[in-house]
Amino acid sequence: MQAATTIYIRQDLKDQLNSLKRHPKESYNDVIERLVTLAVDEEPLGEEALHGLEEALLEIRRGQLIPEAEIMKKYGVE
Repeated sequence: MQAATTIYIRQDLKDQLNSLKRHPKESYNDVIERLVTLAVDEEPLGEEALHGLEEALLEIRRGQLIPEAEIMKKYGVE
């Protein structure tokens, strides 16, 4: 049999957990397990992706932004 433990959570957090249940009888354990699984990234970003993000942030800081309307026009999106 698996060991169990008791934890303290605030009422507002318990309410949030309740709102995340897929059905009323789903256990908090199942809800928390699902959340933890979603939070763990099995495939972290590679060096190339990280470099691209750093370049994009630098462009943003420099104000090198292209207006949305210009991008839409360029690609024929209306």
